Amino acid sequence: MTEVASPPLAVNHNTHGAAGNLTDRQKSVAYLTLMVALVLEIVDVTIVNTALPVIEKDFGSAAAEAQWVSAGYSLAFALLLMLGGRLGDALGYRGLFITGVAGFTGASILCGLSGNPEQLIAARVLQGCAGAMMAPQVMALIQVLFEPLERVAKLAWVGVIGGMSAIAGPILGGLLIHANLFGLGWRSVFLINAPVGVVALIVAWRLLPKARSEHARGIDVWGTMLFAGAMAGLLFPLVRGSDLDWQPWHFALLLASPILLMIVWRRTRQRTERGAASMFHPELFSQRQFPMGLLIALLFGSSTSGFLFVFAFGVQKLLGYSPLQTGLLHIPFSVGVMIGIAFLGRKLIASHGKWVLVGGVTCMALFSAGTLGWIVTGGDGWWVLGCLALAGAGMGMTNGPLTPVILARVDRKHAGAASGLIKTVQELGLALGVAIVGTAFFASAGPGETGKLLPAILVIEILLLGCFVLAIRLPGPLFPEHDA
Repeated sequence: MTEVASPPLAVNHNTHGAAGNLTDRQKSVAYLTLMVALVLEIVDVTIVNTALPVIEKDFGSAAAEAQWVSAGYSLAFALLLMLGGRLGDALGYRGLFITGVAGFTGASILCGLSGNPEQLIAARVLQGCAGAMMAPQVMALIQVLFEPLERVAKLAWVGVIGGMSAIAGPILGGLLIHANLFGLGWRSVFLINAPVGVVALIVAWRLLPKARSEHARGIDVWGTMLFAGAMAGLLFPLVRGSDLDWQPWHFALLLASPILLMIVWRRTRQRTERGAASMFHPELFSQRQFPMGLLIALLFGSSTSGFLFVFAFGVQKLLGYSPLQTGLLHIPFSVGVMIGIAFLGRKLIASHGKWVLVGGVTCMALFSAGTLGWIVTGGDGWWVLGCLALAGAGMGMTNGPLTPVILARVDRKHAGAASGLIKTVQELGLALGVAIVGTAFFASAGPGETGKLLPAILVIEILLLGCFVLAIRLPGPLFPEHDA
């Protein structure tokens, strides 16, 4: 559940006059199509949490497989997001958007038709790959479709719709499973994407303009592959190590991961110095607010995704709640997130600076622990609704202003790449959270037990403590215009 960050895109586009030939109504329909694609991509990150306990029961799958159903999507999306943005610049936004929607729709159908956990995980990875091709083109095509003044309102709605989609995912998942449309059960969570995707494809083919960047600089394929290898080497042992009794090669992968990341960093610096295509510009890391902000985004994304993952599992597996009840239980959390974003985080960040983030992280730490503690104590009492609302407010206070804070001192010429890097880190956080917190939950369970919440709570609190320390160490004035 993260704020939508703008993907990498160029400012100047070659539209071939296509956008100018569209009527205002056609542009509105095209924009609506882009928003539908945005909703599909974001909802699929969170909707699966409500369905996972049902999927696990249906397949009789292992806990690690349930983790990969969630983490596999976010990991594939994160690793290919920057590549998707560059491909759109080079090959054309419309074509890559249509390809991404088609791939996402097809992968959704494969998810719904999966006959075993392995097939479902593979289909989810394909979904993430297709989403990474589709998502970056949304912002680029809005730039192509509308004049500068028109874009202001359109881009504002992107943030609103993206945020609402993320918090609506678990609720929608519970409703769909409860409705049991055509006897499909959890499969409807994925198959619902098919008709929506087909309509989006038809409209996109007819109305979206052909456009690409006039300044595309190519793609660092090997750099992208090395980065993907580093992340896979980190995540796989964290998810499967306990399940496979921690073999020596698991530790070898964990050791190889930081080495590969150092190689990626060195390669990126060398390619940037000689003017070749690179994943990002090292200059972004020259002032500390950007890397510190990225680390906060990574740790906070990990803590919140881990919390939501074990919360959905805990209320269903440990308390016996139905998917519908679980989805409805997310409502106070969702309300809290909206209040935190709209009325707390963004309104207070200019006047109170880093202390808004410190307060949001503290609120999330206290009340996420209280929420999971409610499950540990047997789920008695309605006080958990207050805990959920306050945890959501803490999340909104932190996530809402975090992207502007990270970008505050970034040179505008790097704004697109920086935004894409933020989104990549946020998605990696989602995958890492499910891996780390999920492993703490499942690995500590005894024979016949679903999982233990206390180790999971401990990991979540450690991640949030890291966010707290980093937020306090941010510079006093977060925005240059407030410098003395």
